[in-house]
Amino acid sequence: MTRDGIRFLFLNLGHFLDHFFVLIFASVAALRLSGEWDMSYAQLIPYATPGFVAFGICAIPAGWLADRWSREGMLSIFFVGVGTCAMLSAMAETPLQIGVGLTLIGVFAAIYHPVGLAMVVHNREKTGLPVAVNGVFGNLGVASAALCTGFLIDHYGWRSAFAVPGAIAVAIGLAYVVFTYRTPRLRVDAGHAAAPAPLAATGRRTLLRVFVVIFLTTALGGLIFQSTTFALPKIFDERLGTLAGTATLVGWYAFWVFASAAFAQLLVGYLIDRFSLRTVFAGIALLQAIFLGVMLNSHGAAALIVAIAFMLMVFGQIPINDVLVGRVTRSGWRARAYALRSLVTFSVMASAVPMIAWLHAGWGFNALFAVLTAAALCIFVAVLALPAGAAFIQRTQSSAA
Repeated sequence: MTRDGIRFLFLNLGHFLDHFFVLIFASVAALRLSGEWDMSYAQLIPYATPGFVAFGICAIPAGWLADRWSREGMLSIFFVGVGTCAMLSAMAETPLQIGVGLTLIGVFAAIYHPVGLAMVVHNREKTGLPVAVNGVFGNLGVASAALCTGFLIDHYGWRSAFAVPGAIAVAIGLAYVVFTYRTPRLRVDAGHAAAPAPLAATGRRTLLRVFVVIFLTTALGGLIFQSTTFALPKIFDERLGTLAGTATLVGWYAFWVFASAAFAQLLVGYLIDRFSLRTVFAGIALLQAIFLGVMLNSHGAAALIVAIAFMLMVFGQIPINDVLVGRVTRSGWRARAYALRSLVTFSVMASAVPMIAWLHAGWGFNALFAVLTAAALCIFVAVLALPAGAAFIQRTQSSAA
């Protein structure tokens, strides 16, 4: 394997672990801690909120440091830091202590998206498929969090769900440090470098409209993504009935839904490298709204099938905004641009956690799916506002700096 191939593998493993760690608590809270600590699901999950706030806010300094100092160095800190904090979380004895541990996980997990995505698109002409492959690994991390956490809970207790992945992340981080020590650093162009061709030919008003759409759809997409991925283990626990009788079974169902849906990104990445991004985006947003609406009253096997359908659309949307940001930003500013996008995404995602608790306590998951259906329809309307004639909307011209 070439050096670039090994680097890409580390980036993919980082994306896997990033999403894995931020969702461990979702399964732990839903399937074990609420019983052990005599707290309801609605009472327990708000302790995850500070971690998601940190996940969003800390992306800004992480992106700035990566552009100004070293992207490789920041990625090394991510691996070792998130793994160490996960192992510390395994020692928690109270909700407050685990809340502190989750916050620290969020601080280090915030590093990946602005840094890793900037490295994925670095010096690539066609970015759709590489971003999609990287996205598949991230979503497999989402899937594996439910599966591995359920298995570890059933066999070794909830603490192992934090400790074992934490040790693995630290080991990967040390391997990455050795790799970067022996490999030339990526060259990041200065901030005054020329803009990509599509950006240079774009009017200011058109560009402003594109950024408004990016951040609006990012916010609403983050709300849908966080709500569905965080709540799905509990949704299955309630709606699959006899199909899911143990934590491991719930984890298996969640894993297959997330894993199946993750590969939608490969198709989307292929399509947006060859066809109008606006058309692909609009189609996914509309199908997402339809399937979320169908989920309102689905139970049993039907709930499992519909969950696969809407998660295909939720995951399929993910690479589109990442590709669009990569097309309209120059290399020297790209980590900071992804950091701003991450701030929007994960700040909204943080608000999704208390929203889930509030809606579930008052009206159940039907209310949650009604809200998410409305959000998906808003994404569809926003995408229609994208300028159809812009070169970077139609197809990739050159996203390399």
